[in-house]
Amino acid sequence: MEPCRLVATELACRRGDRVLFSGLSLALEAGEALHVTGPNGTGKSSLIRILARLLRPYAGQVEHQGSLALVDERLALDEHLPLGRALAFWQNLDGCRSPGAALHMLQLEDLLEVPVRFLSTGQRKRAALARLLNGGRRIWLLDEPLNGLDSQARGAVEALLALHCGGGGIALVASHQPIALPGKQSLHLPDFAT
Repeated sequence: MEPCRLVATELACRRGDRVLFSGLSLALEAGEALHVTGPNGTGKSSLIRILARLLRPYAGQVEHQGSLALVDERLALDEHLPLGRALAFWQNLDGCRSPGAALHMLQLEDLLEVPVRFLSTGQRKRAALARLLNGGRRIWLLDEPLNGLDSQARGAVEALLALHCGGGGIALVASHQPIALPGKQSLHLPDFAT
């Protein structure tokens, strides 16, 4: 099993003239999870994008050991394909050997012939999570993973997070909503503008 670790040291994020956060450090080892909270505009999504190396920090550095996966508002599935074919593209690319487990767990089996563009918000979120599960990545960076999900789907996501961390993975979740995570570590980003 691939070892994993995620460390951020003295991170700062600036948008225009506004510093969203500074001096932020965190360290997550295999099996750990972190819930990032804070008001809108405090940099939760920016932090995740920095950790995913899609955005440069204003200051500080990020180090990771292990493969990263990001789920945010960008679905990254071809809108014109049926869901099954859109997911199959990523399954083939990621070398997924058993995609059916994620489809069953996230109740997507009946939607495989539906074009992605016709999926509801919750169905799209579940499709993104299926892609995440089938990718086999060790470090999960999830931005608002519960948005648009009903209570049953929220429970499934929490169960998946527990399984992932229980298997030695890492999960960092930014969410306004309460979420059950292993270890119950949290990081609150304050609003420096107030």
